[in-house]
Amino acid sequence: MANKNNVTLRVEPELKAQAASLFKALGLDLSTATGLFYRQALRCNGLPFEVKLDEPNKITYAAIAAAEKGDDMYGPFDNVKDMMEALNA
Repeated sequence: MANKNNVTLRVEPELKAQAASLFKALGLDLSTATGLFYRQALRCNGLPFEVKLDEPNKITYAAIAAAEKGDDMYGPFDNVKDMMEALNA
């Protein structure tokens, strides 16, 4: 076995558990999967996947503009039933 160093990663417990489960299904442990990520990053000379911002779509931009103008605003509602009717309209 080659000489190896320890790496400490801080991640949310649920994220770690989900990743461990996925990697186990692939026949990997967290350490091996992390090593694969590093190797792929070096091979790609960057992150081995696309990183981008999710831009709002045209519908979202239109809703933001309408809200800023106060258009198409509903409520306040007196009860949940009235709110749900407006949402489902």
